Amino acid sequence: MLKVKPIKTVRDVFIVAGVVAVIIVGIRFLLGTPQSQQQLKINYAYQDRVADAASIIAFEKGFFQAEGLTITPQIFSSGPETTEALISGSADFGTMGDTTAIIVTAQRGDSFKIIGSHGGGEHRHRIIVANTSNINEINDLIGKRIGVKKGTSTHGGLMLLANKHSLDLADEIIDMAPSLQLTALAAGEVDAIVASEPTPSQAEANGYGNELATLGELNNTYPIFLVVNSNFAQQYPEIVVNVIRALIKAEDYINNHRDEVAEIQGNLTGLSPPIIKNAMKFHYYNFGLSQETLTSLLSTAKFLQELGRIEQLPNFDTAIDQSFLETALRGVSPNN
Repeated sequence: MLKVKPIKTVRDVFIVAGVVAVIIVGIRFLLGTPQSQQQLKINYAYQDRVADAASIIAFEKGFFQAEGLTITPQIFSSGPETTEALISGSADFGTMGDTTAIIVTAQRGDSFKIIGSHGGGEHRHRIIVANTSNINEINDLIGKRIGVKKGTSTHGGLMLLANKHSLDLADEIIDMAPSLQLTALAAGEVDAIVASEPTPSQAEANGYGNELATLGELNNTYPIFLVVNSNFAQQYPEIVVNVIRALIKAEDYINNHRDEVAEIQGNLTGLSPPIIKNAMKFHYYNFGLSQETLTSLLSTAKFLQELGRIEQLPNFDTAIDQSFLETALRGVSPNN
């Protein structure tokens, strides 16, 4: 049997303490010392759209910094682009519409988690038709050239509308980035565009066309989701919570300072504040995961499965994690 000599002197105490300290340092060296929020490099992919005002304002007003976060922004013009940043590993967080979020969670299993919605709007996607298009009703879209970015929530909404009117628009759709839609509409390269705000408001203000319809009243609120890499969330749950807290404060700011927010977005996008304010009217800004939002998400997912866009529904029990939001809301006032 191994005999342990009892500690009898102060010198023995210091010797034991030194040995313990060496062991602790060795363990930390092998396991790595956890990084603080300020030291960790966090990459956040979002869109330069009015729907993403929470992300824009959180950066512009320093709400992420106020939560002790140092985050590198990655700005894109569509949900599929932010998704690509997530999948490639260049981003830890990404914002996207419902269709994109459904596709990525259906195809990538547990690699990513939906942790909340920071806005949306039933009528935030609109169909704008050229003044010379002779398109006066939905059925007139047959045989026309329709510019829309495929794989987005806008595209999903257009398919919902086509299904409601028993139309097949597969041959009419031209895959087109939002940044190219206005030029194409003005040049007559397309007869109509289907886009999320502020593109429709800008098209109207420039005199390029008029609204044919919104993609509303289709049992879809078109929520914008915040998605996080699952491994990142598991390793740094406190950072995920603080990101949500920053966005909650940003949305409180948006709802109380509309004119200033329009000015900020105008400076970033080059659009006039009146266009931004008009576009914002089609949105709500509230971080959460309401039952209405979840019902809308499931309804859209089932529709995409029926169309063959996804082979199977996402496992929403694992793809959606509300625990971070619940923690963020405990004891937090957006006015703090």
